[in-house]
Amino acid sequence: MKFIKILILALLFSYATGIQAQQKHVLYSPDHKIEVTLSIADSVYYTVKVDQKELISASAISLDVEGKNKWKVAKTSNAKHNDVLHPVVWQKSKDVADVYNQLRLDFNNGLALEWKAFDNGVSWRWLSKLKGDFLVKSETAKFNFKGSGKAWYPQEEQFFSHNEREYKNYSLNQLDDKKLASLPALFQVGDVKLLLTESDLFNYAGMWLRGTGKGGVRGVFPAYPKVKAITSDRDEQVKQREDYLAKANGEQNFPWRVIMVAREDKDILVNQMPYLLGRPSTGDFSWVKPGKVQWDWWHYNNVYEVDFKAGINNDTYKYYIDVASKYGIEYVLLDEGWCDTRDLMKQAPGIDVAELAVYAKSKNVDLLLWSSWLVLDKQLDMALDQFQKWGIKGIKVDFMQRDDQEMVNYYEKVAIAAAKRKLLVDFHGAYKPTGWLRTYPNIMTSEGVLGNEISKFAGSITPSHTATLPFTRMAAGPMDFTPGGMRNVHKKEWAAAPAEPMTLGTRCNQMAMYVIYESPLQMLCDIPTHYLKEPQSMEFIKAVPAVWAKTVALNGKVGEYVTMARQAANGDWYLGAMTDWTGRDFELSLSFLSEGEYEMQVWKDGINADKNAKDFKMETLKVNRNTPLRIKLASGGGYVARLIKR
Repeated sequence: MKFIKILILALLFSYATGIQAQQKHVLYSPDHKIEVTLSIADSVYYTVKVDQKELISASAISLDVEGKNKWKVAKTSNAKHNDVLHPVVWQKSKDVADVYNQLRLDFNNGLALEWKAFDNGVSWRWLSKLKGDFLVKSETAKFNFKGSGKAWYPQEEQFFSHNEREYKNYSLNQLDDKKLASLPALFQVGDVKLLLTESDLFNYAGMWLRGTGKGGVRGVFPAYPKVKAITSDRDEQVKQREDYLAKANGEQNFPWRVIMVAREDKDILVNQMPYLLGRPSTGDFSWVKPGKVQWDWWHYNNVYEVDFKAGINNDTYKYYIDVASKYGIEYVLLDEGWCDTRDLMKQAPGIDVAELAVYAKSKNVDLLLWSSWLVLDKQLDMALDQFQKWGIKGIKVDFMQRDDQEMVNYYEKVAIAAAKRKLLVDFHGAYKPTGWLRTYPNIMTSEGVLGNEISKFAGSITPSHTATLPFTRMAAGPMDFTPGGMRNVHKKEWAAAPAEPMTLGTRCNQMAMYVIYESPLQMLCDIPTHYLKEPQSMEFIKAVPAVWAKTVALNGKVGEYVTMARQAANGDWYLGAMTDWTGRDFELSLSFLSEGEYEMQVWKDGINADKNAKDFKMETLKVNRNTPLRIKLASGGGYVARLIKR
């Protein structure tokens, strides 16, 4: 009899344990078309369904905080949220709808898990309620895609990287453990695109991906640096790492893991989840001024048809300032060369920044200064104080090439120090943006993109690559691609010309980047001399803004073509279209326009643009929201238009 009682108790315990193991929590998007199911067992497991189809099968997530890895739910809470955010710096729009359903699980181990489901994606993050110092030993973040599909994969060799990668195409079953990738990365599962990235990355290590060899990927992270070595005037490499990811103290929110959902490729273009999941800003950022920037490094200061010796000197930069003033360009950047790379207070011979700043101000232009991160780290307060005294308005910080916790904290330190002195920031040699524009609106743009600068040296910046970026890297946030090349060529004509670079694709393809590519500090990469010789192109580049009140995605297919309409602050609309090496014809709807008549100024590929990539034609049309618009793109081509209400 005693044996029978013990057996019954054991069965009851086993049954209760099974209930705990199978305990499920379900979260739906506001429109109920996306479903997340959480199961609690040895880890937390999640599945994602879109339109009742499972796209991510049971995938483990957990946070290992010094052995606190038992997952028993102590409290569950749900919430609905419906708000509108008004960004300090517009990117895609002046208003951003913030509508989601939320599920929070508080565990007995001092950790909590929070999920948000939007109509266009889902996300989760871990939270600590612990007290005192602790170490995050590891994090598990798996994405087990259901069924066949393919990837646009920014493959990397190692964690030390500029994150400037081509997006390689793989089938999901080709993603093995040898394939490391930075974020963001794009996947097609069935008919749906899923873009993976992260937001609110502070005081933690960045997430990367490795293939699982089973049709999915998992998050991997650079551990905390243990031994570092400075190898040049700008490079510090990690030689040995600790056995943990991050140091933490007390209550902390960890980064959001973001899964964007796009039933059509063009849906990615208007998804603002990284911004919505960014930490809200504190303080006054009303002083932040977006704008366009005349850049120098792309062409090595190779101005010509002037009466002075061109180079890194005040005469050359005054010329840049004059051209910027002529076209209403807000900023001129002094890139590498203006100072000693090991001492920001030691200016190059022929450079007097104080004099240039005064001259620029007289022309209604402001200056930005470049620095490697390493020397800025050593001279941060002294240098930024001096820059502020000179009247400098921003900095370009370069060559970080890491995103372990120590380096992530450096980014925030620079953002705070710059904001204190009302300085804008452009990060180069950088990882992808992670909601910075919301948290620190003075971080205007960043690299982490295989951009136009590579056109100096290699023919890899193809129209296929540039038609991929809006659906991949740009989904994470503003990107400093540096458009505006005027020496436009096709494949057979391209050659490396570092002092007077060429770009692949047509003139209108480069011009369309000013509409398609988002960067509140938008560069003009080419030689000012070239811009002076191209008054028709400059009519458009002068007018096009760097931020947008509204964005409408008209069509698009990853790596093939993209067309967008954007509304400027003054109410004008701009159209931009880009294609790969395939010429295309589109019929577009202008139904995004309000009632009334519009004057439409057009710059389109010329009849000979397939042979001479510089060929384009201007025309002016009268249109309204009911006018059918037919556009034709040449191979590697583009199209831009400005619509002004009359």
